[in-house]
Amino acid sequence: MDLDAMVRDAVRGRSIPREGALELLAADDARTLPIVAAAGRVRRHFFGTGVRLNHLVSLRSGMCPEDCSYCSQALGSSAEIPRYTWLDDEQVHESVEEGIARGASTICLVASGRGPSPRETARVAGLVARIHREHPEVHLCACLGLLDEDRAAILREAGVDRYNHNLNTARSHYGEICTSHGYDDRAATVRAVRRAGISPCSGLIAGMGESDEELVDVTFALRELGVGSVPVNFLLPFEGTSLAGHRELTPQRCLRILSMVRLVHPDVEVRSAAGREYHIRTLQPLVLEVANSIFLGDYLTSEGGPGRDDLAMIADLGFHVEGAGAEAGTICLGDGQAGPGARRPSRLDAAGVPLRRRGPGIP
Repeated sequence: MDLDAMVRDAVRGRSIPREGALELLAADDARTLPIVAAAGRVRRHFFGTGVRLNHLVSLRSGMCPEDCSYCSQALGSSAEIPRYTWLDDEQVHESVEEGIARGASTICLVASGRGPSPRETARVAGLVARIHREHPEVHLCACLGLLDEDRAAILREAGVDRYNHNLNTARSHYGEICTSHGYDDRAATVRAVRRAGISPCSGLIAGMGESDEELVDVTFALRELGVGSVPVNFLLPFEGTSLAGHRELTPQRCLRILSMVRLVHPDVEVRSAAGREYHIRTLQPLVLEVANSIFLGDYLTSEGGPGRDDLAMIADLGFHVEGAGAEAGTICLGDGQAGPGARRPSRLDAAGVPLRRRGPGIP
């Protein structure tokens, strides 16, 4: 494994070769820190020490008709998660304002379901337009399921500049995790939003029983689709889902996966997304040597770490928060004991996954 050669390729904006990506995943734990250091050289070359904070607002939770086996919101899941129809506009507004105040420069509006109806598309467009008017400097991302170019154009006109729709896994593995739609449906959505002038955000979920070859396949497929942001999720094995028994990830394995994604996607945003706290645990500061983007606060149906802890980690590493709200995100961390962002002890399911307690999520 020639890490220096991989770095030389990557800083020129070129993906490392497929065989190199497989070597990174197959490496033993003793090689993890050198691999992270190599990926860190590339991350710093393109992104310096900046960290983009993303705040997720779950507009509608649960009750999804799709059968994605990894998802706690899917048809057939009995996971103990929040289930509710659309938040009202003021709930959305409150969550958005709190996220921006904590330093988020990207607001992600997410709704469960196969894809939005025309009425739901218009509803989200209205929310986006308000946020865009009040915070024109903030990046707005929508995640509403399968989407065609016409509905993507409506969202783009309202102010959406990014749309998230993950490939999740390789084409060869997709039938093992979902049967109600296919890999090609997801790829078609990524292409549709790009044609509509929206930057596609699409990533993967590791830890679903896929092989190293399949992890590499989906990572290169995302590069071929020209995505502008790659969220890397690590499976949260919610009790009540089909993949509840999967426990195949270690902190070192996760760091090598992140590093592989960075070296295949050297010059685009790589985001450490769901599962960071659960799987990487005390090694989380190393995540920022590789990824230049994280979520601040809660995820869709699981609780993230307190936002103040992430802000402290960023500052302690000598990194800085990028974009809107950056000043607010680096001062007044507080003691975490009072106010709207205060945390009670997490409620864990039988797998130890911290379950989210509030609808829109808190930073």
